[in-house]
Amino acid sequence: MKLSIIIPVFNEEKTIATVLKSVMNLKIDNVAKEIIVVDDGSTDNTVREIKKTIKGKKNLRFLEHAKNQGKGAAVKTGIKNSKGDYIIIQDADLEYNPNDISKLIKELDDSNKLVVFGTRLKRLPHFKKEERTGQFLLHYLGNRFLSLITSALYWKWVTDMETCYKLFPRKAMHGIRLNAKGFEFEPEITSKLLKKGYKIKEVSITTNPRGYEEGKKINTLKDGSKAVWYLLKYRFLG
Repeated sequence: MKLSIIIPVFNEEKTIATVLKSVMNLKIDNVAKEIIVVDDGSTDNTVREIKKTIKGKKNLRFLEHAKNQGKGAAVKTGIKNSKGDYIIIQDADLEYNPNDISKLIKELDDSNKLVVFGTRLKRLPHFKKEERTGQFLLHYLGNRFLSLITSALYWKWVTDMETCYKLFPRKAMHGIRLNAKGFEFEPEITSKLLKKGYKIKEVSITTNPRGYEEGKKINTLKDGSKAVWYLLKYRFLG
């Protein structure tokens, strides 16, 4: 099996080299990797760090947007240029551990109608860890709320709709037009995969959440409100 790992990146000069090295060193039995890095118009030293890290490496493509368009736009560029049997997205910060990708791969079956999500939320809030702060508790509750809406709209139980780790067959994108340019990519692709008849299986993963002072870009209230709208839009309006 060939796996396309798409890494959208915007202004992540402090973390991108570490992420790239982790993904390049990732070994999964019977899986060939294709790494596609898409820089979304970074204005810091991200591009320099990418080029320095990937120099001389094989099975790795580097694509650039001339200006910032949003995570969804970068992911779409990656999907368009992918050749793997399956696709997964890897964020360019250090929140997600690439070693967890193998957990998702192991859950695939022969039906080719299954997508696997890496869930961070099959748990109660970590009141002694990240969710001890109002900011992260709001983020946790917002994610649970969006996942509940997704479950109610599609009658498919999902605990973490907003997760970055979504493993899906590339052929699932045939006939699907992705419109999202920003973080609304998550509800859009989830909605359209479910409407196309794909089943979602979740695997628990662990993450290392970072704060906004460290570069976290998603806004719980603003982006969460958009996500609700897009879940409703793609459920009833196509």
